[in-house]
Amino acid sequence: MERSEDGAVGPEVRSRVAASFDRQGLMRHLGARISRIAPGRVHIVLPARPEVTQQNGYFHAGATSAIADSAGGYAAYTLFPEGADVLTVEYKINLLAPAVGDHIEAVGTVLKSGRTLTVCQLEVYGVREEDGSRTLVAHGQQTLIRVSVTVDGADDKTDVTSPVTTNGTRATEFR
Repeated sequence: MERSEDGAVGPEVRSRVAASFDRQGLMRHLGARISRIAPGRVHIVLPARPEVTQQNGYFHAGATSAIADSAGGYAAYTLFPEGADVLTVEYKINLLAPAVGDHIEAVGTVLKSGRTLTVCQLEVYGVREEDGSRTLVAHGQQTLIRVSVTVDGADDKTDVTSPVTTNGTRATEFR
């Protein structure tokens, strides 16, 4: 992985993460954005708006869980080499308090990055901008798998059941 001298990810990794995130239709639909990228750690922010709330006005658990899942996935992705991609194998999330605030912020942190599987901690905070208060509203753990990405037709091992991304690549092999 490319790192700058201060321990931050290098521009190539930052660019790969941003390009991948930009291809995520759900994150775009929700209005989420990446606010911080570091080696093994990614923050995703989701502003409060009626479309992401449940019937009582709190952030919906689905929106909370979705940004947590993506934060962990991209935290793992920062440690993967060029040509690798990431898929969630499973995750468990505990909703600890109603998710309220001007925005919620998911923080994905790699606990263990292996050759095949990576385990991440997931935290989601409700953030009030007026006083800067942060309340832990969800906590979880996630397992991810590293997959290699090949261009369609470039590899005889292409799995026709694997999903095709918007740029025409296909996740084909588990490593």
